[in-house]
Amino acid sequence: MENKNPKKVSLISLGCAKNLVDSEVLLGGLKHEKFSIISEPSESDIIIINTCGFLDSAREESVDTILEAGELRKSGQVEKLIVMGCFSERYGTELISELPEVDQFFGTSDHAKILSYLTGRPHSKEDPDFYRSLLTPNHYAYLKIAEGCDNGCSFCSIPLMRGLQKSQPLEWNIRQAELLAARGVKEILVIAQDTTSYGWDLQPKSTLHELISHLNNVQGLDWIRLHYAHPAHLHRDMISQFGRLERLVPYIDMPVQHGSDEILKSMRRGLNRDGIKKRIDALRRSCPEIAIRTSIIVGYPGETDADFEQLYKLVEEIEFDRLGVFTYSEEDGTHAAAALKDDIPTQVKYDRMDAIMMLQQDISLMKNEKLIGTIEKVIVDRNSEDGDSIGRTFRDSPEIDNLVVIKGTHPIGEFLNVRITNVSEYELIGVKE
Repeated sequence: MENKNPKKVSLISLGCAKNLVDSEVLLGGLKHEKFSIISEPSESDIIIINTCGFLDSAREESVDTILEAGELRKSGQVEKLIVMGCFSERYGTELISELPEVDQFFGTSDHAKILSYLTGRPHSKEDPDFYRSLLTPNHYAYLKIAEGCDNGCSFCSIPLMRGLQKSQPLEWNIRQAELLAARGVKEILVIAQDTTSYGWDLQPKSTLHELISHLNNVQGLDWIRLHYAHPAHLHRDMISQFGRLERLVPYIDMPVQHGSDEILKSMRRGLNRDGIKKRIDALRRSCPEIAIRTSIIVGYPGETDADFEQLYKLVEEIEFDRLGVFTYSEEDGTHAAAALKDDIPTQVKYDRMDAIMMLQQDISLMKNEKLIGTIEKVIVDRNSEDGDSIGRTFRDSPEIDNLVVIKGTHPIGEFLNVRITNVSEYELIGVKE
């Protein structure tokens, strides 16, 4: 018998795309159980917060969000406050006493337990997966091909929160891509903690390049975009697929983390500066137009002025297409936290971050200026209040990369040919051809 007065649930998803997929799976399960999903926490009966616990700033955001929702719980405005995700997985025991306003804490993959808690009925672990409800626009979605990580980078606490690597079976990933394509998804963003280690733990073993070649055959998809590729594990067979596979866009998100051999060794990254440059050279030989996004960390323990100069020169020489900079944050339980002293002053960290960002702005503007007058294939993500459309080229992933402003309003999810007329550091402006 259908519930005439379904409980209203508000789900707040914090952190990375991997967290977003977890939220989508839970959301699908909640909808299947006939809960009413609303966007405004203050108007809900139940608030669920999917937390991130990776960096200080993310933990602060998680705590602030919990405390804000906690006020609604303490006042009786909402009936239940549930916290899940990485922050909860890592610090749940401590949080129980510190945040009594929270009714229950769950881990990163406790979707079925949450549904059982809310409905009072048992749910098998697989139940919610089929009902995944996308939180992205209808035309793109994330495909999380594995969970956890075996790498043991000295600065990273992700294995402590999400465990060792567990790859999804090849057939499962292909089926997920087919289901997404059948729902109208045109762009799939392939993610994991380290996509390049995909399949090593499977029986029989598989590889990222094998998976990508199968995804390339999924009808209905236009773009496949690769994220979180560890340079030390990027296989030559994967490199060779760029520029060769029809649906694999010439874009790779490959965090190099640093440019000093000493720091890279201390970080336990598995490649030195020369090894990183060889991987990038191989990518550009395979596909000259490939857009390379990277992430780096400044202010790592022991980072001297000379180490930073090596990093600066690497960014200058490589001319990455997209780049994100993080200041080092000491993570409890990691090798770096246990063995190294966080000895770089905060102001020095921020000065180094600013120096890299200023360099990257110049590189980004130079590359964008070369596109003036060209015609670019652009996917429309949304329409702005100004009456223009906002989209992306193949060089850009949603939320983190550059934007294209297209004059006039156009259908969301459509591909357009756009003539670029003007640019800034992180934005292209153009008109539909």
